Amino acid sequence: MSGESLTTTIENDIAILTMDDGRANALGHAMIGALNVALDKAESEARAVLILGRENRFCAGFDLEVMGSGPENVRKLVTAGAELLMRLYEYPLPVVMACTGHALAAGGLLLLSADARIGAEGSFKIGLPEVAIGMTMPVFGIELARDRLARNRFTEAVTQARIYGPAEAVAAGYLDAAVPAGSLLETAKARAAELSALQQPAFANTKRKERGLTIRHIRDTLERDSDGFDGAKPR
Repeated sequence: MSGESLTTTIENDIAILTMDDGRANALGHAMIGALNVALDKAESEARAVLILGRENRFCAGFDLEVMGSGPENVRKLVTAGAELLMRLYEYPLPVVMACTGHALAAGGLLLLSADARIGAEGSFKIGLPEVAIGMTMPVFGIELARDRLARNRFTEAVTQARIYGPAEAVAAGYLDAAVPAGSLLETAKARAAELSALQQPAFANTKRKERGLTIRHIRDTLERDSDGFDGAKPR
């Protein structure tokens, strides 16, 4: 199955979702919609999901054209993105990310929403630059980071907007491992295969319990927090 920005294949019970918009793989409404359709398909046809980007570009964050088009458009896009991230974070099947390059802002949050994250070695930037560019981090981003990042890196990564290379991103908690780019896909497929062998519904039920407190807090605050998604209002 393919669309303008996303290609989906099923291989050995693994749904492989490849993001490629020909540019930086920004999360706009089209990409978010395509990912949701692919996740619908994977739930009934696969035992694990593997998401990757184009060479040198994993995801550059939310679509800047939309983010500069007014508060209401920003609110709609970021809310849709938050719902996608929460879907991945709660998803009943194992989710593996193959980070093919730069992963910034919402791209960094995609990594934090997954069960396993393998990155390509290289001169890539990974992290949450929001505060450095004048945007207040939303609660859902802060809480995903709190759950997945190393405790001693949380403040520098979120409030101080530190950006990491792949090796540092492993230490910080964005990635579980960094491997040569040429072996990234096979390494990520192998990890997805390992996770796909876990028993269901035990995996889904345990994942939901493991992340339940974070899920409830994000769900309870999402609507209220959305009023400040453009970064213009204190929250």
